[in-house]
Amino acid sequence: MKIIFSRHAKRQMKSIGAPDMLVNTTKGRKNAFKTIEGRYLKVTYKAEDRELTVITAMVKGE
Repeated sequence: MKIIFSRHAKRQMKSIGAPDMLVNTTKGRKNAFKTIEGRYLKVTYKAEDRELTVITAMVKGE
């Protein structure tokens, strides 16, 4: 599977292991959440055929 990272995702992404939770969102996208030191990393992506596009990644929480 080919993985494509958007410019925004490359800037925001930190190390992520396996997600703690996956949630389906609009337009066929999914959100993956990973807890890191009391905060959580949210990665939004879309999988089509043999391609996965990471749309955004951000850290949330205090």
